[in-house]
Formats: sequence, C-alpha cells, structure tokens
Amino acid sequence: MSDVFAKLAVVLEARKQAEPDSSYVASLYHKGTDTILKKLGEEATETVIAGKGGNRDEIIYETADLWFHSLVLLAHNDISPQVILDELDRRFGLSGIEEKSNRDK
Repeated sequence: MSDVFAKLAVVLEARKQAEPDSSYVASLYHKGTDTILKKLGEEATETVIAGKGGNRDEIIYETADLWFHSLVLLAHNDISPQVILDELDRRFGLSGIEEKSNRDK
C-alpha cells in the first residue's frame, strides 16, 4: 500500500475515537454516513469542474480532496485502502469490457 495511504489510514482510524470538536474527520464520523457522502459528492463535483477547466493545479488539489474523502468513507465502513488497491490489482490486465461483464454475472 502507498505509504501515504497507510499513514492516512492510521490517522483516520484514530479519529474514530476522537471528540467531534477535536478534528474535522472526527466531526464527519460523528455526523454519520449521509454527511460523509454529501462531502464526497461535493468533492467529486469539484473534481469534475476542475477537470473541465483543465487547470493542472486545480485538478491535483481537487483530486486530493476527493481521494481524502473517499478514504474517510472507507474508514467509516472499516475498509482498508489496501482492499481497494487489491481490487485494482485484480482488475489489472482485464479489459474494462471484460471486467464489467464479470460483474454482471
């Protein structure tokens, strides 16, 4: 797993035990899944807008926010980033058409 993902996973897990007013992530956990999903949706939209605008720095910044909030959702559901990396690795070498076909079965 990426060192950054591993470090973030540890911090995000620790924030589950933190008081909501002590950190941004703890406040997201406290507010629950709907708030996490809303924030993830906002970040996805901002990433799309940045992509449409074509500004490299904005794309990087917004994608970092999107990935971070995706990791918050994963941690909230007790899913390690490694599980996602393993899934991507499993798909490596499969065409997108073949992978999608396998999911439909």
